[in-house]
Amino acid sequence: MPEILVRKTRTEPGEASLEVTIPPDNVRAAEERATKFYQDRARLPGFRQGKVPAAVVRKKFADGIREETLRELVQESWRVAQKQEELKPIADPHIHNLKWEAGSPVTFEFHVELKPELKLERLGNFRLTRKVAAVTAAQVDAQLNAMREQRAPWTPVATEKPKPKDLVDVIIATRENGEAKDPQPYQFVLGEGRAIPDVEERIMALTPGESVDATVRFPDDFAEEAKRGQTREIQLTLREVKRQELPALDDALAREMGDFESVEALRSAVATDLGKEAEREADAKLRGDLVQQIVEANNVVAPRPLIERVLGAYAQAYEIPEERWQQFAQEFRTIAESQVRRDLVLDYVVETQNLRATEAELDQKVQELAQRRGLPAGQLYASLEKAKRLRDVARSITEEKVFTYLLSQSTVEQT
Repeated sequence: MPEILVRKTRTEPGEASLEVTIPPDNVRAAEERATKFYQDRARLPGFRQGKVPAAVVRKKFADGIREETLRELVQESWRVAQKQEELKPIADPHIHNLKWEAGSPVTFEFHVELKPELKLERLGNFRLTRKVAAVTAAQVDAQLNAMREQRAPWTPVATEKPKPKDLVDVIIATRENGEAKDPQPYQFVLGEGRAIPDVEERIMALTPGESVDATVRFPDDFAEEAKRGQTREIQLTLREVKRQELPALDDALAREMGDFESVEALRSAVATDLGKEAEREADAKLRGDLVQQIVEANNVVAPRPLIERVLGAYAQAYEIPEERWQQFAQEFRTIAESQVRRDLVLDYVVETQNLRATEAELDQKVQELAQRRGLPAGQLYASLEKAKRLRDVARSITEEKVFTYLLSQSTVEQT
């Protein structure tokens, strides 16, 4: 059987293109195997299973046979390409420029994303500062007020104009030729950015039951680029205003919030939680600073294909519509570049220092999580596995090991 020919036509950090040529003999052999696959399973009137003539099968299942043939040819070509070029792909390849005519070679291109070659000469001897921000009384008060707001009921306000933080119920209709059309109800809290500033300004000039015709303008930084700076004629009706009445910050509220005997006990618990959050933020900044120093010391470059891959994942996670993808990519490109460089550094350390999470470490972590949640470890493990979250747990263990190793190679000053 002739050899499948693979030729690299383009390469750049993180990506390569390969031209594939499959000889006609290989194509015919794959077609025969695909035909036999359908022939053995075909159930057609007048024929016993497995006894349908090949010509009938080829005619009846032409599309399926072609699809199965191509699948086999692509798989075999990919095996040849990986072995010949010693590729380290991070995903399955994309197929481009497929040409398949009877009696001729099948040709196409593989476009494949690759793990870039990386060698970090310096991983340590950096000087770092871990600074934990002190928890202030103002922060504690702000958190307590937020907790009070969570418990506060919404009370109707009948005769006053609304103000920021009030909950409003409005009807907004478009106006055409002086006539209101398509009225729609909306309910939102003023000042939270749910409505454009011009609309909120008009609302705060009304009392419940009043209406106004207005021209409003979309701000220049509006999310939908096509609407930026545009104006709309609307009719606005304020139906209801509700305002929160914060409960008193006393021992009774403290008992409602949990196992606290007094406000001071609640305040102490809040301060402790804020302190733990400050510790986590300090650790996160320390790690970020360390990665940045490693990136700069080794001139780590983020390959374009990996940046685009991360941007695609972000866009999917945030459910960005296709028409906004270009703008989104521009705004988030710097973040994506940082993410790629961080991942490259961590993956390099994992591989060179053999720090990947072990099964025993994963089991121990799941047991700890299960104990905190009051669940049997087996039940939590099965739940995480079903939700495909075990990989996330393993990754968190691996990252802890990586940063423990990296920080041990540098000097950290505590402040």
